[in-house]
Amino acid sequence: MTTTHSILIIEDDALLNRMLVDNLNKLGYHTQGVTTLAQAREYLSKHEPALVILDGRLPDGDGMELLPELKDICPTILLTAYGSVKQAVEAMKAGAAEYLVKPLDLDELEMVVKRTLENAILRQDYNFYKNEVNRSHQRQKLMIGHSPALQKVHELIEAVAPTDMSVLIQGESGTGKELIANELHQRSQRHNRNFVTLDCCTLQEKLFESELFGHERGAFTGADRQKKGLIEGAEGGTLFLDEIGEIEAPIQAKLLRVLETGQFRRLGGTKDLMADVRIIAATNRDLEMMSETGSFRLDLYYRLSAFVIDSPPLRSRREDIPHLVEHFIKNHTFSRRINKTVTPTAMKALMAYDWPGNIRGLKNIIERAIILSARRKAIRPDDLSFGNQSGKSQKGVQLNYEHEPTLEDIEKDYMRMLVEKYSGHRAKIASILGISERNTYRLLKKYSL
Repeated sequence: MTTTHSILIIEDDALLNRMLVDNLNKLGYHTQGVTTLAQAREYLSKHEPALVILDGRLPDGDGMELLPELKDICPTILLTAYGSVKQAVEAMKAGAAEYLVKPLDLDELEMVVKRTLENAILRQDYNFYKNEVNRSHQRQKLMIGHSPALQKVHELIEAVAPTDMSVLIQGESGTGKELIANELHQRSQRHNRNFVTLDCCTLQEKLFESELFGHERGAFTGADRQKKGLIEGAEGGTLFLDEIGEIEAPIQAKLLRVLETGQFRRLGGTKDLMADVRIIAATNRDLEMMSETGSFRLDLYYRLSAFVIDSPPLRSRREDIPHLVEHFIKNHTFSRRINKTVTPTAMKALMAYDWPGNIRGLKNIIERAIILSARRKAIRPDDLSFGNQSGKSQKGVQLNYEHEPTLEDIEKDYMRMLVEKYSGHRAKIASILGISERNTYRLLKKYSL
């Protein structure tokens, strides 16, 4: 889905207004002209342009009156008569992004419009880029290996990445679905714009809707200002919805509208906004079965599943385990200092394990083994902690305390035990607890597990 930037011309000189509209339309912008403040306010009540070009003097008032209203909507270029430099300075202080002096030079107009829009995009992108830089420092590359299963994933990425088609990534927890989504973005024509991630497990419905679509001032208690959502933050780029099977029915309907029409509304808003964004979704649930039982919209499932990539579990790509282990060791601060290795017997044990927590589980066990092996150069089998899934069964659960524990103590320690036993496999832990993965995620986050 693609859109052009929309521009509103507010100029009472009908000939100049028409000339500006025609010239900007020829440059590829979607331009609308009005001649009064009243017409401008009427237009702005229904639309949200990317840029306003505003005459300083209008028949029904001073154009400067609009600047405070436009400040939170879009950048403004003020048109001022020759010699009115004072007015231009006042306009810049009031929030105008640029000013042009009449009579206008069309080449200068084109340059200033382009620069203003580019600067607005840069300002909008700043916080997202900053967050992504922080995330990239924390994220380790897990698409490592040469197994046939991983090669198949790369082939699918190469085929669909250049398109704007929505993609559904399916796979168990910990298999690296976000990395596949990121790779799709990096190989697409949108690679120089934002890759924005939203974990659908983390927020309740209203907060999720506000985070995704944004909200208008007064939309709910505490909404004291307008907030743009992640769809707008991903403008021109990619929006990755992780664990999309967790979203509630009302959000499913609104997301379907984005996919079908490219339009959305902020929470509490009345304006239809355009979304030039590619949507990639991921899930560890069976959306097809959920759609058959009515817990996930069938039409949304069909939209998302136009192109599916299956993220393989680690047990189906065991030949990649040595490469992943080497990567985790090299990227661990402590092990880098002593060039740590893995003994053949320990590697054999790692290759034989079924990895319910997949790559995330492997990373956790290697990091733990690095610590347990201390200053020994080699990681041995007794440094590896596979929980109780190595073949021996254990009946019951035993938690020991030297004091009378609170319910929170018991909950926290039981969660920690399950995380270690099942290598952080969220779906398995949720199944054992008899709660949803969303609530399991909240408990894990609560106790920093």
